[in-house]
Amino acid sequence: MEFESNVSGFSITLQPRIDGSVTSRGRSFRARRRNRHGRGLRGDLLLPPLPGIRTRGDKFDEVVMESAERLNELWGAAMEAVNFIVEDIPGSLEELVAAGERAPLGICRAAGVEGAASIIIYRRPIEQIADNFDELREIVHEVVIEQAAGILNVAPETVDPIFRRPRRF
Repeated sequence: MEFESNVSGFSITLQPRIDGSVTSRGRSFRARRRNRHGRGLRGDLLLPPLPGIRTRGDKFDEVVMESAERLNELWGAAMEAVNFIVEDIPGSLEELVAAGERAPLGICRAAGVEGAASIIIYRRPIEQIADNFDELREIVHEVVIEQAAGILNVAPETVDPIFRRPRRF
């Protein structure tokens, strides 16, 4: 026994089961719930060009890139081969906490067998010590300068003349 109904573009097919009951094959539960009243599926609340769509991680990445660009302007070829990496937390955080030590804000790895030199900035420890976005920018820039000084084997004041002085972006 099959029964088909076509009411306003919606069809239901009823088929008998082995035990004699009837099942319906129509739209799935998700399809029925998400397109209520024929208005279509819900879209994004904010469009991509609007600033509210950027996450904290995206904003942090932009701040790190600003500092990296400043270093490229100052040092040119010496900093071109350096990779800047942003990670959420250090991999050895559990051991540091167990030992009672503070989490590092960033580390530098010199060029070697693995490849190019890299500066790794840890987002969560920096965000926790910064009170506002301007302070976050200052801390990120200081960490990047300190790690670049470690790679270049010079004093941080030599890497950037305005090190530890308030900057205006």
